[in-house]
Amino acid sequence: MRTGASLAPLAARPFRFYYASRVVNMAGTFMASVALAFAVLGITDDPAALGYVLAAHTVPMIVFVLWGGVVADRFRRTAVLQVSNLTSALTQGLVAALVLTGVAEIWMLVVLSLLHGTASAFGFPAMAAIMPSLVPREQLQQANALVSLARSALVVLGPSIGALLVVTAGAGWALAVDAAAWLVAAVLLGFVRVPPRVARPSDEAAPGTFAELREGWSFVRSTTWLWVVVLAFGALNALHAGAWTTLGPARAQDTIGAQGWGLVVSAEGAGLLLMTLVLLRTRLERPLLLGMVGMLLMAPPLVALGARPELLLLAGLALLAGAGIELFSMGWNLAMQEHVPDEMLSRVYSYDALGSFVAIPVGQVAFGPLAAAFGFRDVLLAAGAVHVVVCVLVLLSPAVRGLRRADRPTAPAPDEALSTTS
Repeated sequence: MRTGASLAPLAARPFRFYYASRVVNMAGTFMASVALAFAVLGITDDPAALGYVLAAHTVPMIVFVLWGGVVADRFRRTAVLQVSNLTSALTQGLVAALVLTGVAEIWMLVVLSLLHGTASAFGFPAMAAIMPSLVPREQLQQANALVSLARSALVVLGPSIGALLVVTAGAGWALAVDAAAWLVAAVLLGFVRVPPRVARPSDEAAPGTFAELREGWSFVRSTTWLWVVVLAFGALNALHAGAWTTLGPARAQDTIGAQGWGLVVSAEGAGLLLMTLVLLRTRLERPLLLGMVGMLLMAPPLVALGARPELLLLAGLALLAGAGIELFSMGWNLAMQEHVPDEMLSRVYSYDALGSFVAIPVGQVAFGPLAAAFGFRDVLLAAGAVHVVVCVLVLLSPAVRGLRRADRPTAPAPDEALSTTS
């Protein structure tokens, strides 16, 4: 694949403004991810407290994301994203103000995280489903890769800059930057114009919300590769959120320090970046097979974090894990965007989010008490082992192993046809 072809999506004006919006938004978010963790630890040294704050963001995602999918399939996805971004700017701005003024308490951060999570529940399905409207089908992999390229670069820089701001100026300033980024991202989305969707015939009554949800659920239930992967990620995301995101900063505080943890997270981002560069030029023919193999690489950092939390070892393993995560992310987006009809893509993404995120609060809340009861080492080692088992079980599915790239913009053949290619 030539370099010109890799950058072809940037020739489309709607994609350029969408891309700029995502870059600005992600720059603030990745700085804030580190800042929020240490803002909470600055209020209390209880490792469970960060889990409560993170869970407060995730719970409304679970509760409202299905309705977010319906809204994004009914209305302009750019408008839904703008409203979500503006709400997020407000909530993050309030968090920053509370931290900067020194009056923040855990319950305040929990309440604002609930509001932020609600906004995200409506924004996520629109963001996930808008890509096929921005570029031609043959440019989907390059467009996804360009977004991933920016995300990967910002994962490298963002946490380190955020950690540096925490050490020098305080966590509140990084959170303030995130709030400003949400605002700028909303403005940039105003310049995104996408083709109107096919109007419903005037004599056909619009289905109700629950009818639309049932339609999306029927597609998910009848598509084996889809529900198998979503079910698996219910467990994998809970492990990652509890073991890596929640216990990671607390484990780092007593071992490699805040700056060291920022470097480890940045190393994960470097792995994302390197894999993205590969995917800009290499076509994925079996996206889910390779993606799930890549996800196996997340287990070694969990084991090392528990057994041997040394900076160089953790950074090296995080680099490989990041590459694996990006490989799966690209494979999953291509599978969804090429094999799910556009008129229900937001709803299917919302079911994906619901199934994938439903157990995250359990991981966020449970891993702190588990570490206090059994120790960081044993809990993290167990998390790594379970991660491997779940990935292997998914790879046993012929529908997952056999899914190939789509050649036409319609839904794939029934799962029985997939089994003949595996």
